[in-house]
Amino acid sequence: MFIKIILSYLLGYLRISVEGYYIERFINICKIKKITVWNLKRSKEIQLSLNVRVSEFKELCQIAKKARCKIKIEHKKGLPFLLHKYKKRKIFLILLIIVSILIGLSSNFVWNVDIVEENAQEMENIAQDIENAGLKTGTLKSKINTKEIINRIRLQRKDVAWMGIELKGTNAIVKLVKADEKPDIIDENEYCSILSDKEGVITKINAQNGTANVKVGDTVKKGDILINGWMEGKFTGIRYVHSKGEVEAKVWYTKSKKIFYNTTQIQETGNVKNTYAIKINNFEINFLKKLSKFEIYDTIETEKKFKLFSDFYLPISIVKTTYKEQEKIQKQYELEEAKNIGIEELQKELEEEIKNKDKIVNKNINTYEQADGVEIYVTYEVIENIGTNEKIVF
Repeated sequence: MFIKIILSYLLGYLRISVEGYYIERFINICKIKKITVWNLKRSKEIQLSLNVRVSEFKELCQIAKKARCKIKIEHKKGLPFLLHKYKKRKIFLILLIIVSILIGLSSNFVWNVDIVEENAQEMENIAQDIENAGLKTGTLKSKINTKEIINRIRLQRKDVAWMGIELKGTNAIVKLVKADEKPDIIDENEYCSILSDKEGVITKINAQNGTANVKVGDTVKKGDILINGWMEGKFTGIRYVHSKGEVEAKVWYTKSKKIFYNTTQIQETGNVKNTYAIKINNFEINFLKKLSKFEIYDTIETEKKFKLFSDFYLPISIVKTTYKEQEKIQKQYELEEAKNIGIEELQKELEEEIKNKDKIVNKNINTYEQADGVEIYVTYEVIENIGTNEKIVF
């Protein structure tokens, strides 16, 4: 239907009103005769407005006569009527033809790459990797091998579980599903021991299969054996097994920071300057000087691409550059204020790093006053599972 409507615009169409007591009969006959009508709107009980092709208007008049309805032309629309209107404006007509040809040619290229990541999980440098694999703006659609690009990305990146590419109009939609990070799994038939992956003090050990190598209260380092991958019996002697068990320990997370009593901070003044440029593929035309008159500023650049339809992008975009003025502010802190700022910042950083906050059993804060500031150390004591399997190599 959409293609028929586009074709109707190119060939010309009419906006008409049909009035009569048998409008339903009129519509039914149109359907039977397969006459293309669209954008129907009923303004009154006995009046209907709709669009119809110019070539089918004559037949529509005969149907209206049978249905005892009156027809009136409200508007004439489409390319033929537009050209007739501007037939004396040759330059406009020539430009219109050139633009139409350029739009037709541009439809063979990809002018926008839309990357959709599941659950908004951002993948580092994925856009650059997709471009290097052969999918970038300005590429001829016939030269894009979607299967080859997908295979190259999957081989290059282990964090991609699934990838799909769909070409719609001049838009390439790349859909990605991020792979979950999974530890190396050792087969149940393989012999392995359980080793410590962190430094800590053992609080619990439960060896379900294998021989415990440490006890509660022992201090262990990363790489120490917690449960050996063997068992010894009085009659069977030593036999190797696939170790299983649970080992918990107290581990410590520490972060430090120095807060100076006198410090310089940068903050926005509220003054903003915008500049605009037109970008045609990779060629940029600036309307104003790109450099800002502000002495200190932050730059934000946004690009808005032109499109005719939802997935028909053009190789033209408007680039907006926003300059936000900043200024240096001298800040002076008292001892307690500096301590509170530092402690709050360090606690926030630690809590972002620790996955299971419910396992935090203790917090330790130490501050050391100095001539120019205060040095702060924050330590979190956490109960965690520290066991990881490692294959026994003979």
